[in-house]
Amino acid sequence: MHDHRKLGRELDLFDSDPLIGAGLPYWLPDGAVVRHTLEEFVRSLERRAGYKHVCSPVLGKRELYELSGHWSHYSEDMFPPMDLGGEQVVLRPSLCPHHALMFRARPHSYRDLPLRMAELGGMYRAELSGVLGGLSRVRAIQLNDAHVFCTPEQVAEEARAALELVREAHRVLGIKPVRYRLSLPGAGGKYVADPSLWRRSEAVLREVLSDVDYEEAEGEAAFYGPKIDVQIADGAGRESTLSTVQVDFHQPRQFDLHYTGPDGAKHRPVMVHRSVIGSLERVVAHLIELHGGAFPAWLAPTQVVVLPVSESELPRAEEFARSADLRMEVVGPERGSLGARVRAARLVPFQVVIGAREAASGRASVRLRDGGKWEPAPVAEVLARISAAARPGAGDRE
Repeated sequence: MHDHRKLGRELDLFDSDPLIGAGLPYWLPDGAVVRHTLEEFVRSLERRAGYKHVCSPVLGKRELYELSGHWSHYSEDMFPPMDLGGEQVVLRPSLCPHHALMFRARPHSYRDLPLRMAELGGMYRAELSGVLGGLSRVRAIQLNDAHVFCTPEQVAEEARAALELVREAHRVLGIKPVRYRLSLPGAGGKYVADPSLWRRSEAVLREVLSDVDYEEAEGEAAFYGPKIDVQIADGAGRESTLSTVQVDFHQPRQFDLHYTGPDGAKHRPVMVHRSVIGSLERVVAHLIELHGGAFPAWLAPTQVVVLPVSESELPRAEEFARSADLRMEVVGPERGSLGARVRAARLVPFQVVIGAREAASGRASVRLRDGGKWEPAPVAEVLARISAAARPGAGDRE
């Protein structure tokens, strides 16, 4: 059983400092590589699914969150307002109010819908210190978020497509959910009081889950509507939510969103909230534990370590490391014997050894971290083979 907090520090992926504060980890170079690679992966996945990417500020006026309903239903989890020039601004607890304003800022026809708006954006939660832990529970969150604005007739299809996008991402990442959960409202006043909207949203999500085994959980819904939660578990069996799909009839009404229908009249869109890989912090925590730090080749901070046997082969090794768009590091004999360097690079997917024979012939041999080997081959062929094996979803042995 791996603990991402211990491994993350041992592998120099992330750390924290009391002067920055609890629940506010910082990313070291190798951790930043993993994070940025995940960002590029999910943006590419979203682009292929028809999403348009936007950027929005992490602050908003208090009135924005009063309008969205966050202030009345969620303020205990928000940071306190800051006074600024006679106004109060708040660190945002979610991205949806900003995206609703973006939609509202331009006129839309039914022909424009569905409009799929995505962002990898920062948000902040005033978590109590007792629940904070490593990357899995933090106060500054980088969320893979998106909102689909669609017609009522399109909402089931869009929610279903969002769930399939979640599944596709999980397949590539090697993530296996422990269960799907339909999160419903519970007792108390933290939910929007409009039974008809809840019934409509719940009916859509039940339709989306019609071919999926799922469990129901009262009291786990968002304040504005029910949601599908994709649950993961760590090695100790502790569950957390990674990905979500939500149907929201409430905020389009709050923000008076509309589009022009084929009849020329104004109609209210529906918002589908969805997060494919959740927060980057939580998904990286899970992946560290899942892979024990031995990330798939496409995600590994260093994909190839180049090992010249002696100083004489160092120029050839450096030339090799510049020959392809891969994350490569040359580790020369000043760092110890070849055996010691191989052992130190045990988590790197590919170890390219260049001895006198390889340097003279323009060839290279490859050791794999699972103990396998590739026969010596021309450098161009080796690089092409590594590049193919380092694509998302490819096996490291290709």
